[in-house]
Amino acid sequence: MLAGNRASRDLVRSGEKSATVCAMFDSLSQKTVQALSEIGITCDDGCVLLEKNLHADGKSSARINGRPVTQGMLRQAGKLLINIHGQNDSQALLDADSHIRYLDAYIGAEELLHDYGTVYRDLREAESALAALQQNEAEKLRLREMLLYQIRDIDAVKPKEGEEEKLENECSRLQNLEKIQKQVSFCERVLDSGEKGSATMLVARAAGAMEQLSAMIPTSAPLAERLRNCEYELRDIAEILSTLSEQPDEDPTVLLDRMQSRLDALAKLKRKYGASVCEVLAFRANAAKRLEELDTSGERCEELSHRISELREKAENVAAALHRKRAEAAKEVERKIAEILTYLDMPRVRFLVAVSHCALNATGCDKVEFLIATNPGEPLAPMQKIASGGELSRIMLAIRCVLNDRDGVGCIIYDEVDTGISGSTSRKVGLKLRRISKETQVICVTHSAQIASLADTHFFVSKSEADGRVQTAVRILTPEEEQDAIARILGGLSVTDAQRQAAADMLAGKDREEL
Repeated sequence: MLAGNRASRDLVRSGEKSATVCAMFDSLSQKTVQALSEIGITCDDGCVLLEKNLHADGKSSARINGRPVTQGMLRQAGKLLINIHGQNDSQALLDADSHIRYLDAYIGAEELLHDYGTVYRDLREAESALAALQQNEAEKLRLREMLLYQIRDIDAVKPKEGEEEKLENECSRLQNLEKIQKQVSFCERVLDSGEKGSATMLVARAAGAMEQLSAMIPTSAPLAERLRNCEYELRDIAEILSTLSEQPDEDPTVLLDRMQSRLDALAKLKRKYGASVCEVLAFRANAAKRLEELDTSGERCEELSHRISELREKAENVAAALHRKRAEAAKEVERKIAEILTYLDMPRVRFLVAVSHCALNATGCDKVEFLIATNPGEPLAPMQKIASGGELSRIMLAIRCVLNDRDGVGCIIYDEVDTGISGSTSRKVGLKLRRISKETQVICVTHSAQIASLADTHFFVSKSEADGRVQTAVRILTPEEEQDAIARILGGLSVTDAQRQAAADMLAGKDREEL
Protein backbone atom coordinates (compact mmCIF):
# COMPACT_ATOMS: atom_id res chain seq x y z
CA MET A 1 0.00 0.00 0.00
CA LEU A 2 2.76 2.45 0.86
CA ALA A 3 4.43 1.69 -2.46
CA GLY A 4 1.38 3.29 -4.09
CA ASN A 5 -0.25 0.10 -5.34
CA ARG A 6 -4.03 -0.23 -5.38
CA ALA A 7 -5.49 -1.91 -2.31
CA SER A 8 -8.76 -3.79 -1.92
CA ARG A 9 -11.27 -2.54 0.63
CA ASP A 10 -11.37 -6.15 1.86
CA LEU A 11 -8.25 -5.21 3.83
CA VAL A 12 -10.44 -3.06 6.11
CA ARG A 13 -11.40 -5.06 9.18
CA SER A 14 -15.06 -6.05 9.28
CA GLY A 15 -17.06 -3.49 11.24
CA GLU A 16 -14.36 -0.81 11.00
CA LYS A 17 -14.56 2.36 8.92
CA SER A 18 -10.97 2.38 7.71
CA ALA A 19 -7.51 0.84 7.83
CA THR A 20 -4.28 2.83 8.14
CA VAL A 21 -0.73 1.88 7.23
CA CYS A 22 2.18 4.18 8.00
CA ALA A 23 5.95 3.87 8.01
CA MET A 24 8.82 6.13 9.05
CA PHE A 25 11.98 6.06 6.91
CA ASP A 26 15.08 7.57 8.49
CA SER A 27 18.81 7.86 7.76
CA LEU A 28 17.97 8.53 4.11
CA SER A 29 20.84 8.79 1.65
CA GLN A 30 21.60 12.18 0.11
CA LYS A 31 20.61 10.73 -3.26
CA THR A 32 17.17 9.77 -1.96
CA VAL A 33 16.71 13.14 -0.22
CA GLN A 34 17.52 14.89 -3.51
CA ALA A 35 15.16 12.66 -5.50
CA LEU A 36 12.34 13.29 -3.00
CA SER A 37 13.01 17.02 -3.19
CA GLU A 38 12.59 16.93 -6.97
CA ILE A 39 9.02 15.65 -6.57
CA GLY A 40 8.19 18.24 -3.91
CA ILE A 41 8.87 16.29 -0.69
CA THR A 42 11.18 17.86 1.89
CA CYS A 43 12.92 15.84 4.59
CA ASP A 44 15.46 18.18 6.16
CA ASP A 45 16.03 15.86 9.12
CA GLY A 46 16.69 12.87 6.85
CA CYS A 47 13.32 11.32 7.72
CA VAL A 48 10.05 10.92 5.86
CA LEU A 49 6.70 9.53 7.03
CA LEU A 50 4.39 7.77 4.56
CA GLU A 51 0.76 7.13 5.45
CA LYS A 52 -2.17 5.61 3.56
CA ASN A 53 -5.76 5.35 4.72
CA LEU A 54 -8.12 2.85 3.10
CA HIS A 55 -11.82 3.38 3.79
CA ALA A 56 -14.55 0.76 3.86
CA ASP A 57 -16.25 2.36 0.84
CA GLY A 58 -13.13 1.71 -1.26
CA LYS A 59 -11.85 5.28 -1.23
CA SER A 60 -8.34 6.01 -0.03
CA SER A 61 -6.20 8.96 0.99
CA ALA A 62 -2.47 9.47 1.41
CA ARG A 63 -0.19 11.71 3.45
CA ILE A 64 3.53 12.36 3.42
CA ASN A 65 5.00 14.01 6.50
CA GLY A 66 1.43 14.73 7.60
CA ARG A 67 0.58 16.62 4.40
CA PRO A 68 -2.18 15.31 2.09
CA VAL A 69 -0.79 14.12 -1.27
CA THR A 70 -2.10 12.36 -4.35
CA GLN A 71 -1.82 8.61 -4.83
CA GLY A 72 0.57 9.36 -7.70
CA MET A 73 2.95 11.25 -5.42
CA LEU A 74 2.78 8.46 -2.83
CA ARG A 75 3.64 5.98 -5.59
CA GLN A 76 6.63 8.11 -6.68
CA ALA A 77 7.89 8.41 -3.12
CA GLY A 78 7.35 4.69 -2.48
CA LYS A 79 9.49 3.76 -5.49
CA LEU A 80 12.31 5.89 -4.12
CA LEU A 81 12.12 4.39 -0.63
CA ILE A 82 11.07 0.74 -1.03
CA ASN A 83 11.86 -2.08 -3.44
CA ILE A 84 9.64 -5.14 -3.10
CA HIS A 85 10.78 -8.46 -4.56
CA GLY A 86 8.04 -11.06 -4.48
CA GLN A 87 6.24 -13.39 -6.84
CA ASN A 88 3.14 -11.24 -7.06
CA ASP A 89 4.58 -7.76 -6.59
CA SER A 90 5.53 -5.09 -9.06
CA GLN A 91 9.29 -4.85 -8.99
CA ALA A 92 11.36 -1.87 -10.09
CA LEU A 93 13.94 -4.08 -11.79
CA LEU A 94 11.22 -5.63 -13.98
CA ASP A 95 10.37 -2.22 -15.41
CA ALA A 96 12.40 -2.04 -18.63
CA ASP A 97 12.24 1.76 -18.58
CA SER A 98 14.24 1.77 -15.34
CA HIS A 99 17.09 -0.40 -16.65
CA ILE A 100 18.91 2.50 -18.31
CA ARG A 101 18.82 4.42 -15.01
CA TYR A 102 20.36 1.47 -13.15
CA LEU A 103 23.13 1.15 -15.73
CA ASP A 104 23.84 4.91 -15.68
CA ALA A 105 23.99 4.87 -11.87
CA TYR A 106 26.43 1.94 -12.02
CA ILE A 107 28.85 3.80 -14.30
CA GLY A 108 28.42 7.12 -12.44
CA ALA A 109 27.43 9.09 -15.55
CA GLU A 110 25.90 12.04 -13.68
CA GLU A 111 28.13 14.68 -15.30
CA LEU A 112 27.65 13.35 -18.83
CA LEU A 113 23.90 13.02 -18.27
CA HIS A 114 23.74 16.59 -16.98
CA ASP A 115 25.61 17.89 -20.04
CA TYR A 116 23.42 15.87 -22.37
CA GLY A 117 20.22 16.95 -20.60
CA THR A 118 21.14 20.63 -21.00
CA VAL A 119 21.87 20.27 -24.72
CA TYR A 120 18.80 18.09 -25.32
CA ARG A 121 16.47 20.62 -23.64
CA ASP A 122 17.93 23.44 -25.76
CA LEU A 123 17.47 21.27 -28.86
CA ARG A 124 13.82 20.52 -28.06
CA GLU A 125 13.11 24.21 -27.38
CA ALA A 126 14.68 25.24 -30.69
CA GLU A 127 12.73 22.54 -32.56
CA SER A 128 9.48 23.68 -30.94
CA ALA A 129 10.19 27.31 -31.85
CA LEU A 130 10.91 26.33 -35.46
CA ALA A 131 7.74 24.24 -35.67
CA ALA A 132 5.72 27.21 -34.42
CA LEU A 133 7.21 29.43 -37.11
CA GLN A 134 6.63 26.83 -39.81
CA GLN A 135 2.93 26.53 -39.08
CA ASN A 136 0.43 26.28 -41.91
CA GLU A 137 0.99 29.06 -44.44
CA ALA A 138 -2.75 29.72 -44.73
CA GLU A 139 -2.90 30.16 -40.95
CA LYS A 140 0.04 32.57 -41.07
CA LEU A 141 -1.68 34.59 -43.82
CA ARG A 142 -4.92 34.70 -41.84
CA LEU A 143 -3.06 35.84 -38.75
CA ARG A 144 -1.19 38.52 -40.68
CA GLU A 145 -4.41 39.93 -42.15
CA MET A 146 -6.01 39.99 -38.71
CA LEU A 147 -3.05 41.80 -37.15
CA LEU A 148 -3.01 44.36 -39.99
CA TYR A 149 -6.74 45.00 -39.53
CA GLN A 150 -6.33 45.50 -35.78
CA ILE A 151 -3.39 47.89 -36.19
CA ARG A 152 -5.20 49.92 -38.88
CA ASP A 153 -8.39 49.98 -36.83
CA ILE A 154 -6.53 51.50 -33.88
CA ASP A 155 -4.42 53.84 -36.03
CA ALA A 156 -7.57 55.22 -37.67
CA VAL A 157 -8.61 56.64 -34.29
CA LYS A 158 -5.07 57.54 -33.15
CA PRO A 159 -5.82 57.32 -29.43
CA LYS A 160 -3.59 59.25 -27.05
CA GLU A 161 -2.86 58.37 -23.46
CA GLY A 162 -4.81 60.64 -21.07
CA GLU A 163 -7.01 62.26 -23.73
CA GLU A 164 -10.16 60.44 -22.65
CA GLU A 165 -10.17 62.06 -19.22
CA LYS A 166 -9.56 65.50 -20.72
CA LEU A 167 -12.41 65.04 -23.20
CA GLU A 168 -14.81 63.90 -20.49
CA ASN A 169 -13.95 66.94 -18.34
CA GLU A 170 -14.38 69.36 -21.26
CA CYS A 171 -17.68 67.76 -22.28
CA SER A 172 -18.95 68.18 -18.75
CA ARG A 173 -17.90 71.86 -18.82
CA LEU A 174 -19.62 72.58 -22.12
CA GLN A 175 -22.78 70.75 -21.10
CA ASN A 176 -23.01 72.95 -17.97
CA LEU A 177 -21.53 76.15 -19.47
CA GLU A 178 -24.51 78.39 -18.65
CA LYS A 179 -24.57 77.29 -15.01
CA ILE A 180 -20.80 77.58 -14.78
CA GLN A 181 -20.85 81.15 -16.17
CA LYS A 182 -23.55 82.15 -13.67
CA GLN A 183 -21.63 80.78 -10.68
CA VAL A 184 -18.29 82.17 -11.89
CA SER A 185 -19.86 85.60 -12.41
CA PHE A 186 -21.17 85.56 -8.86
CA CYS A 187 -17.80 84.49 -7.45
CA GLU A 188 -15.93 87.14 -9.47
CA ARG A 189 -18.33 89.81 -8.30
CA VAL A 190 -17.95 88.85 -4.66
CA LEU A 191 -14.19 88.32 -4.78
CA ASP A 192 -12.84 91.10 -6.97
CA SER A 193 -15.44 93.27 -8.68
CA GLY A 194 -13.48 96.47 -8.08
CA GLU A 195 -16.14 97.69 -5.71
CA LYS A 196 -15.38 98.73 -2.16
CA GLY A 197 -17.44 95.89 -0.72
CA SER A 198 -15.66 93.03 -2.59
CA ALA A 199 -13.79 90.45 -0.57
CA THR A 200 -10.46 91.38 -2.15
CA MET A 201 -10.88 95.10 -1.35
CA LEU A 202 -11.97 94.41 2.23
CA VAL A 203 -9.03 92.06 2.87
CA ALA A 204 -6.65 94.62 1.30
CA ARG A 205 -7.95 97.34 3.59
CA ALA A 206 -7.62 95.06 6.60
CA ALA A 207 -4.04 94.20 5.59
CA GLY A 208 -3.17 97.92 5.33
CA ALA A 209 -4.63 98.63 8.74
CA MET A 210 -2.75 95.72 10.27
CA GLU A 211 0.52 96.96 8.70
CA GLN A 212 0.02 100.35 10.40
CA LEU A 213 -0.74 98.55 13.66
CA SER A 214 2.49 96.54 13.41
CA ALA A 215 4.48 99.79 13.65
CA MET A 216 3.06 100.20 17.12
CA ILE A 217 2.77 96.53 18.05
CA PRO A 218 5.65 94.64 16.35
CA THR A 219 4.21 91.24 17.28
CA SER A 220 1.27 91.89 14.94
CA ALA A 221 3.52 92.02 11.84
CA PRO A 222 2.99 88.31 10.99
CA LEU A 223 -0.77 88.88 11.02
CA ALA A 224 -0.39 91.73 8.55
CA GLU A 225 1.69 89.49 6.28
CA ARG A 226 -0.92 86.71 6.41
CA LEU A 227 -3.71 89.14 5.48
CA ARG A 228 -1.67 90.47 2.56
CA ASN A 229 -1.11 86.88 1.36
CA CYS A 230 -4.86 86.29 1.57
CA GLU A 231 -5.37 89.30 -0.72
CA TYR A 232 -2.94 87.89 -3.29
CA GLU A 233 -4.56 84.45 -3.08
CA LEU A 234 -8.05 85.91 -3.65
CA ARG A 235 -6.87 87.87 -6.69
CA ASP A 236 -5.24 84.69 -8.11
CA ILE A 237 -8.45 82.71 -7.60
CA ALA A 238 -10.42 85.42 -9.37
CA GLU A 239 -8.11 85.21 -12.41
CA ILE A 240 -8.44 81.40 -12.59
CA LEU A 241 -12.22 81.65 -12.29
CA SER A 242 -12.37 83.76 -15.42
CA THR A 243 -10.89 80.88 -17.48
CA LEU A 244 -13.57 78.42 -16.31
CA SER A 245 -16.33 80.33 -18.03
CA GLU A 246 -14.51 81.09 -21.27
CA GLN A 247 -16.73 80.85 -24.30
CA PRO A 248 -15.28 78.57 -27.05
CA ASP A 249 -14.46 80.13 -30.41
CA GLU A 250 -16.95 77.87 -32.18
CA ASP A 251 -20.49 76.88 -31.45
CA PRO A 252 -20.46 74.92 -28.13
CA THR A 253 -23.07 72.51 -29.50
CA VAL A 254 -20.93 71.63 -32.53
CA LEU A 255 -17.81 71.30 -30.37
CA LEU A 256 -19.66 69.09 -27.88
CA ASP A 257 -20.89 66.79 -30.67
CA ARG A 258 -17.35 66.42 -32.01
CA MET A 259 -15.95 65.59 -28.58
CA GLN A 260 -18.72 63.08 -27.92
CA SER A 261 -17.99 61.39 -31.26
CA ARG A 262 -14.33 61.14 -30.26
CA LEU A 263 -15.29 59.55 -26.94
CA ASP A 264 -17.56 57.09 -28.77
CA ALA A 265 -14.66 56.11 -31.06
CA LEU A 266 -12.41 55.52 -28.05
CA ALA A 267 -15.13 53.48 -26.32
CA LYS A 268 -15.47 51.31 -29.44
CA LEU A 269 -11.72 50.61 -29.38
CA LYS A 270 -11.89 49.72 -25.68
CA ARG A 271 -14.68 47.21 -26.33
CA LYS A 272 -12.41 45.47 -28.86
CA TYR A 273 -8.91 45.80 -27.50
CA GLY A 274 -8.79 46.71 -23.81
CA ALA A 275 -10.45 48.21 -20.77
CA SER A 276 -8.61 51.54 -21.12
CA VAL A 277 -6.83 53.61 -23.74
CA CYS A 278 -3.52 52.48 -22.19
CA GLU A 279 -4.49 48.83 -22.75
CA VAL A 280 -5.55 49.61 -26.34
CA LEU A 281 -2.14 51.16 -27.03
CA ALA A 282 -0.42 48.13 -25.44
CA PHE A 283 -2.52 45.82 -27.63
CA ARG A 284 -1.45 47.78 -30.70
CA ALA A 285 2.23 47.53 -29.72
CA ASN A 286 1.95 43.76 -29.22
CA ALA A 287 0.15 43.31 -32.55
CA ALA A 288 2.88 45.29 -34.31
CA LYS A 289 5.53 43.09 -32.67
CA ARG A 290 3.77 39.89 -33.76
CA LEU A 291 3.40 41.25 -37.29
CA GLU A 292 7.12 42.02 -37.41
CA GLU A 293 7.89 38.48 -36.22
CA LEU A 294 5.70 37.06 -38.99
CA ASP A 295 7.36 39.25 -41.61
CA THR A 296 10.84 38.22 -40.43
CA SER A 297 9.96 34.55 -39.76
CA GLY A 298 11.96 33.42 -42.78
CA GLU A 299 15.18 34.82 -41.34
CA ARG A 300 14.30 33.46 -37.91
CA CYS A 301 13.65 30.02 -39.43
CA GLU A 302 17.11 30.01 -40.96
CA GLU A 303 18.67 31.00 -37.63
CA LEU A 304 16.78 28.27 -35.77
CA SER A 305 17.61 25.65 -38.39
CA HIS A 306 21.30 26.46 -38.06
CA ARG A 307 21.08 26.36 -34.25
CA ILE A 308 19.22 23.03 -34.37
CA SER A 309 21.95 21.52 -36.55
CA GLU A 310 24.62 22.65 -34.09
CA LEU A 311 22.69 21.42 -31.04
CA ARG A 312 21.86 18.08 -32.67
CA GLU A 313 25.52 17.48 -33.51
CA LYS A 314 26.51 18.35 -29.95
CA ALA A 315 23.77 16.12 -28.50
CA GLU A 316 24.80 13.22 -30.73
CA ASN A 317 28.43 13.58 -29.63
CA VAL A 318 27.51 13.49 -25.92
CA ALA A 319 25.06 10.63 -26.57
CA ALA A 320 27.82 8.70 -28.34
CA ALA A 321 30.09 9.15 -25.31
CA LEU A 322 27.27 7.87 -23.10
CA HIS A 323 26.77 4.90 -25.41
CA ARG A 324 30.43 3.91 -25.19
CA LYS A 325 30.34 4.01 -21.39
CA ARG A 326 27.08 2.06 -21.27
CA ALA A 327 28.31 -0.62 -23.68
CA GLU A 328 31.51 -1.06 -21.68
CA ALA A 329 29.66 -1.16 -18.34
CA ALA A 330 27.09 -3.61 -19.73
CA LYS A 331 29.79 -6.25 -20.25
CA GLU A 332 31.11 -5.71 -16.74
CA VAL A 333 27.62 -5.99 -15.19
CA GLU A 334 26.90 -9.16 -17.22
CA ARG A 335 30.13 -10.77 -16.00
CA LYS A 336 29.51 -9.92 -12.34
CA ILE A 337 25.89 -11.09 -12.41
CA ALA A 338 26.90 -14.32 -14.16
CA GLU A 339 29.40 -15.01 -11.36
CA ILE A 340 26.75 -14.48 -8.70
CA LEU A 341 24.19 -16.62 -10.55
CA THR A 342 26.74 -19.42 -10.70
CA TYR A 343 27.32 -19.01 -6.97
CA LEU A 344 23.54 -19.23 -6.45
CA ASP A 345 23.48 -22.56 -8.33
CA MET A 346 22.12 -21.09 -11.57
CA PRO A 347 25.17 -21.58 -13.83
CA ARG A 348 23.11 -22.16 -16.98
CA VAL A 349 21.19 -18.89 -16.77
CA ARG A 350 22.38 -16.39 -19.34
CA PHE A 351 22.03 -12.71 -18.48
CA LEU A 352 22.49 -9.92 -21.02
CA VAL A 353 22.39 -6.15 -20.73
CA ALA A 354 21.12 -5.22 -24.19
CA VAL A 355 22.24 -1.74 -25.25
CA SER A 356 20.72 -0.81 -28.62
CA HIS A 357 20.60 2.42 -30.58
CA CYS A 358 17.41 4.47 -30.82
CA ALA A 359 16.38 8.00 -31.74
CA LEU A 360 17.63 10.82 -29.52
CA ASN A 361 15.55 11.13 -26.37
CA ALA A 362 15.86 12.52 -22.86
CA THR A 363 18.49 9.90 -21.87
CA GLY A 364 20.56 9.75 -25.06
CA CYS A 365 20.38 7.44 -28.05
CA ASP A 366 20.26 4.09 -26.23
CA LYS A 367 17.61 1.61 -25.22
CA VAL A 368 18.77 -0.57 -22.32
CA GLU A 369 17.02 -3.77 -21.28
CA PHE A 370 17.97 -6.68 -19.05
CA LEU A 371 17.38 -10.01 -20.83
CA ILE A 372 17.70 -13.60 -19.58
CA ALA A 373 17.50 -17.19 -20.76
CA THR A 374 17.01 -19.67 -17.92
CA ASN A 375 17.64 -22.83 -19.96
CA PRO A 376 20.19 -23.74 -22.64
CA GLY A 377 18.90 -23.27 -26.17
CA GLU A 378 16.23 -20.77 -25.18
CA PRO A 379 16.36 -17.27 -26.69
CA LEU A 380 17.06 -14.28 -24.50
CA ALA A 381 13.88 -12.47 -23.44
CA PRO A 382 12.66 -9.92 -20.87
CA MET A 383 12.85 -11.26 -17.31
CA GLN A 384 9.14 -11.09 -16.51
CA LYS A 385 8.33 -13.27 -19.53
CA ILE A 386 10.78 -16.08 -18.79
CA ALA A 387 11.66 -16.68 -15.16
CA SER A 388 9.57 -18.57 -12.63
CA GLY A 389 8.98 -17.13 -9.16
CA GLY A 390 11.94 -18.85 -7.50
CA GLU A 391 14.28 -18.18 -10.41
CA LEU A 392 13.19 -14.58 -10.59
CA SER A 393 13.91 -14.01 -6.90
CA ARG A 394 17.47 -15.28 -7.25
CA ILE A 395 18.05 -13.36 -10.48
CA MET A 396 16.79 -10.20 -8.81
CA LEU A 397 19.07 -10.91 -5.88
CA ALA A 398 22.06 -11.27 -8.19
CA ILE A 399 21.23 -8.00 -9.95
CA ARG A 400 20.75 -6.28 -6.62
CA CYS A 401 24.15 -7.51 -5.40
CA VAL A 402 25.82 -5.82 -8.37
CA LEU A 403 23.68 -2.69 -8.50
CA ASN A 404 23.16 -2.32 -4.76
CA ASP A 405 23.16 1.26 -3.50
CA ARG A 406 23.09 2.56 -7.06
CA ASP A 407 19.47 3.73 -6.90
CA GLY A 408 19.63 5.05 -3.33
CA VAL A 409 16.70 2.90 -2.14
CA GLY A 410 17.10 2.36 1.60
CA CYS A 411 14.72 -0.56 2.15
CA ILE A 412 14.40 -3.79 0.15
CA ILE A 413 11.72 -6.36 0.92
CA TYR A 414 12.18 -9.97 -0.25
CA ASP A 415 9.03 -12.08 -0.04
CA GLU A 416 9.46 -15.86 -0.39
CA VAL A 417 12.96 -15.54 -1.84
CA ASP A 418 13.46 -19.21 -0.90
CA THR A 419 10.78 -20.50 -3.29
CA GLY A 420 12.02 -23.52 -5.21
CA ILE A 421 15.39 -23.79 -3.47
CA SER A 422 16.75 -25.54 -0.39
CA GLY A 423 19.90 -26.63 1.41
CA SER A 424 23.17 -25.06 0.35
CA THR A 425 21.51 -22.85 -2.27
CA SER A 426 19.30 -21.33 0.42
CA ARG A 427 22.38 -20.65 2.54
CA LYS A 428 24.09 -18.94 -0.38
CA VAL A 429 21.01 -16.78 -0.97
CA GLY A 430 21.03 -15.89 2.71
CA LEU A 431 24.69 -14.90 2.60
CA LYS A 432 24.04 -12.62 -0.36
CA LEU A 433 21.12 -11.03 1.48
CA ARG A 434 23.37 -10.52 4.49
CA ARG A 435 25.94 -8.82 2.31
CA ILE A 436 23.32 -6.44 0.88
CA SER A 437 22.08 -5.67 4.38
CA LYS A 438 25.45 -4.14 5.25
CA GLU A 439 24.55 -1.16 3.05
CA THR A 440 20.74 -1.32 2.77
CA GLN A 441 17.97 -2.36 5.11
CA VAL A 442 16.69 -5.80 4.06
CA ILE A 443 13.39 -7.25 5.24
CA CYS A 444 12.98 -10.90 4.27
CA VAL A 445 9.90 -13.12 4.61
CA THR A 446 11.16 -16.70 4.53
CA HIS A 447 10.47 -20.26 5.64
CA SER A 448 14.09 -21.28 5.15
CA ALA A 449 16.15 -21.89 8.28
CA GLN A 450 19.34 -21.44 6.26
CA ILE A 451 18.25 -17.89 5.31
CA ALA A 452 16.50 -16.87 8.54
CA SER A 453 19.48 -17.83 10.72
CA LEU A 454 21.66 -15.23 8.96
CA ALA A 455 19.46 -12.27 9.94
CA ASP A 456 20.49 -9.69 12.55
CA THR A 457 16.96 -9.36 13.93
CA HIS A 458 14.03 -11.78 13.86
CA PHE A 459 10.37 -10.79 13.97
CA PHE A 460 7.69 -13.29 14.89
CA VAL A 461 4.23 -12.86 13.35
CA SER A 462 1.39 -14.51 15.26
CA LYS A 463 -2.39 -14.58 15.32
CA SER A 464 -4.59 -14.85 18.39
CA GLU A 465 -8.26 -14.57 19.26
CA ALA A 466 -9.61 -11.88 21.60
CA ASP A 467 -13.28 -11.04 22.17
CA GLY A 468 -14.23 -13.26 19.28
CA ARG A 469 -11.94 -11.42 16.82
CA VAL A 470 -8.63 -12.53 15.34
CA GLN A 471 -5.71 -10.21 16.04
CA THR A 472 -2.30 -10.23 14.38
CA ALA A 473 0.80 -9.27 16.34
CA VAL A 474 4.48 -8.79 15.48
CA ARG A 475 7.28 -8.85 18.04
CA ILE A 476 11.07 -9.08 18.12
CA LEU A 477 12.41 -12.45 19.28
CA THR A 478 14.98 -12.81 22.04
CA PRO A 479 18.15 -14.84 21.24
CA GLU A 480 16.65 -17.91 22.94
CA GLU A 481 13.40 -17.51 20.99
CA GLU A 482 15.37 -17.13 17.75
CA GLN A 483 17.00 -20.52 18.34
CA ASP A 484 13.63 -22.17 19.02
CA ALA A 485 12.09 -20.58 15.90
CA ILE A 486 14.92 -21.81 13.65
CA ALA A 487 14.65 -25.27 15.23
CA ARG A 488 10.90 -25.38 14.53
CA ILE A 489 11.54 -24.61 10.86
CA LEU A 490 14.01 -27.50 10.76
CA GLY A 491 11.89 -29.92 12.80
CA GLY A 492 8.30 -29.54 11.77
CA LEU A 493 5.76 -30.85 14.31
CA SER A 494 8.27 -31.77 17.02
CA VAL A 495 11.67 -30.30 17.81
CA THR A 496 14.58 -32.46 18.95
CA ASP A 497 17.69 -31.48 20.85
CA ALA A 498 19.71 -32.15 17.71
CA GLN A 499 17.60 -29.66 15.78
CA ARG A 500 18.00 -27.07 18.53
CA GLN A 501 21.76 -27.60 18.40
CA ALA A 502 21.71 -27.29 14.60
CA ALA A 503 19.79 -24.03 14.94
CA ALA A 504 22.32 -22.77 17.49
CA ASP A 505 25.19 -23.68 15.16
CA MET A 506 23.52 -21.83 12.27
CA LEU A 507 23.01 -18.69 14.35
CA ALA A 508 26.52 -18.82 15.78
CA GLY A 509 28.15 -19.33 12.39
CA LYS A 510 26.53 -16.44 10.51
CA ASP A 511 29.44 -14.09 11.18
CA ARG A 512 32.09 -16.70 10.30
CA GLU A 513 30.82 -17.77 6.90
CA GLU A 514 32.33 -16.13 3.83
CA LEU A 515 30.40 -15.04 0.79
